[in-house]
Amino acid sequence: MGGRVTVTENALAAILALAAHEVPGVVGMAPAGLKDQVVRILRRQEASEGVVVRQDPTRPGQYQADFYVVVAYGTRIPTVVESLAERVSFAARKLAGVELSQVRVHVVGVGRG
Repeated sequence: MGGRVTVTENALAAILALAAHEVPGVVGMAPAGLKDQVVRILRRQEASEGVVVRQDPTRPGQYQADFYVVVAYGTRIPTVVESLAERVSFAARKLAGVELSQVRVHVVGVGRG
């Protein structure tokens, strides 16, 4: 079977969010925009909350990802960010078959883990 598999940006965002939650020091994800904030207020949490994925306009077939995370108090933030970037890049490649050209991590809060 030589079919073509397509992974939507929403599905990729969900995969990446789940991978981000596996990183030690990540307490949770924060809403990335107004739509996510409204969803949270309405109590419908999405697996992809805190992740924004878009195709890279300069590199066809590759994606850019932004993560809005809350890290655990007492963790070394640069280490958490580096681990998250490595983990989600690996997950994108191995689970979805796509490359991330850019991973941006926005630490939006610190909480108790």
